[in-house]
Amino acid sequence: MAGFGRIFKGAAIASIVALSVTACSSDDGGDTSASEDTTAGVESRGPIKFAMGKNDVETLKPFIEQWNAEHPDEEVTLHELPGDQDGQRDTLVQSLQAKSGEYDVFALDITDTAHFAANEWIQPIEGDTAVDTSGLLPAAVESATYNGTLYAVPQNTNAQLLYYRTDMQPEAPANWQALVDSCIAAFEADIDCLQMPLNLGEQTTVAASQFINSWGGAIMGEDGATPEVESEQSRAGLQALVDGYQSDVIAKKTDSFSEEETALGFLAGETMYSYNWPYMYDKALTEGQPEVAENFDVAPILGPDGAGASTLGGYNNAISVFSENKATAVDFVQYIISEEVQMGFAQASFPPVLASIYDNADLQAEFPYMTALKVALDNAKPRPVTPFYPAVSKAVQDNTHAALKDEKSVDQATTDMAAAIQQAGN
Repeated sequence: MAGFGRIFKGAAIASIVALSVTACSSDDGGDTSASEDTTAGVESRGPIKFAMGKNDVETLKPFIEQWNAEHPDEEVTLHELPGDQDGQRDTLVQSLQAKSGEYDVFALDITDTAHFAANEWIQPIEGDTAVDTSGLLPAAVESATYNGTLYAVPQNTNAQLLYYRTDMQPEAPANWQALVDSCIAAFEADIDCLQMPLNLGEQTTVAASQFINSWGGAIMGEDGATPEVESEQSRAGLQALVDGYQSDVIAKKTDSFSEEETALGFLAGETMYSYNWPYMYDKALTEGQPEVAENFDVAPILGPDGAGASTLGGYNNAISVFSENKATAVDFVQYIISEEVQMGFAQASFPPVLASIYDNADLQAEFPYMTALKVALDNAKPRPVTPFYPAVSKAVQDNTHAALKDEKSVDQATTDMAAAIQQAGN
């Protein structure tokens, strides 16, 4: 989800983990037998094919048409991948394992970038294929970086926001404890205090990551291999999530909620607060009950001392090492992060990665959530950048869910989580 509110489907984990372990057989997590000369085609130009999940291609089509009108000898053909992340990954892996150049550029969910980089399937963005990313949101660039090297160019991004009912809470709570303390108003009105996506799957990983990062912890270190969930800060963050759930600050029924069920709950006026992606903003205005549509606002999610660290979503555009026209591919991914294209993304409610877009006064007036979203993105953190991400995510999901259900203490859950993460990379 990598697109806007269509984030992360946690299916087919077992097969993905098997694929990761099989493909990433060398000591550094990469398949050395697949190594290619990454300089091949770096000066070549010509038509290219761009692949992306079908759920989000409509946003890209006008800009591809504009590119083609301006570059008749270097036309981009759009190929629609499956709508779900697993299907997108599987299609691309099959092609790249066959060393096929059928896709020159492809949009990767940010959690898949490290896996493709470790297998040496995508072009390092350096030297003759360098792209200027200095104007992009730092967290988005971090999500495209593996072992200190940039392997893709961020295309669009995402971060969850705190939605709140202004008729019940005139201003956003200053921090997590202030939200907890304000729940009395919700309970007196016989509605939920906070609803959020907590369905067992990637939603649980997102939630756990947000609480852990917001309390100053991390799931894994910057090396993408060392678990850090047993740190004092990480355990404090997960404890805050568990305490919130077990005390009904976070509605217990949300343990089966996806992003869509969370949106439906807020739109129906069932909750005073909601954590969800920005796509829900327009829905609340146009589809919410009157008491919601006329009385809500957004702010960054919360941590112990103020704004928390939302979990990053989005797509990174990667260039295949098997592309025969890498010079055109480089220019195309540079074009996608141009001010014109990124402004178009913003106007289509597709959060851009070009930081300056968020400071545009006209855009802020048209899309009032932009100011809060920029703060959220400035504080956002990507999920672990590791070639073994599916297995890491499953370790987080399973142990977080067990802690929420009081089947494990937070200390035991983080200990078991660390062990499973360590095993995933071995």
